[in-house]
Amino acid sequence: MSRVLMLVEGSTERAIVEHVFAPVLGGKGLFLFPRVVGKPGHKGGNKFATVRRELKALYYQEPNSIVTMLFDYYGLHDDWPGLTEAKGKNPYEIPGLIEPAIAEAVALEIGRTFSPRRFIPYIQLHEIESLLFAGPGEMARVFQQPGLESRFASIVHECGGCELINDNPVTAPSKRIERLFPRYRKGSSVNAHAYRIAQRIGLERIRRQCPHFNEWITKLEQLVE
Repeated sequence: MSRVLMLVEGSTERAIVEHVFAPVLGGKGLFLFPRVVGKPGHKGGNKFATVRRELKALYYQEPNSIVTMLFDYYGLHDDWPGLTEAKGKNPYEIPGLIEPAIAEAVALEIGRTFSPRRFIPYIQLHEIESLLFAGPGEMARVFQQPGLESRFASIVHECGGCELINDNPVTAPSKRIERLFPRYRKGSSVNAHAYRIAQRIGLERIRRQCPHFNEWITKLEQLVE
């Protein structure tokens, strides 16, 4: 299976998938098709009931395709499965609690036709902006603020890694960026920053800096026929 239908949280995630992940993985025979959850223009806070329903629709849309997802751990609505058990755990334990619970819930929603091989849940630690911290210099250059490179690098060092930058409303990855660079823009427009930064860093470097993210991409690569 080489076609992957991907449900994503917002336009920032979609832009990163389209501009950064898809070109590289497409060259390996893995073709990504991201779709933003919910109605156009909605703002985060997705209830799991909505996500589950749209994952089911994608599952039936193309019977021979893989279905996956890209949602931030930070800001998950409290109805997500496994979230209660994950609270307070070591960050690298969190996906192992939430992702299997998501898979179980989706399997129950789909019923007897569900195939675990066709669905790969993924939760981003802790936000999509975590990936940008894989390249402090690239962030600083896109922002045209070279003095910020050392500040971004210090955050990664202090937290112990890009994916360990936490989910506190004050210290989550995007909040740290906005505090240092208030003009930071999410989204997919030509002036948006996230996908342009990720393009400069490159998928392979992001994978080296973000172990859980790398595990997800590896799982997808292994499905190429």
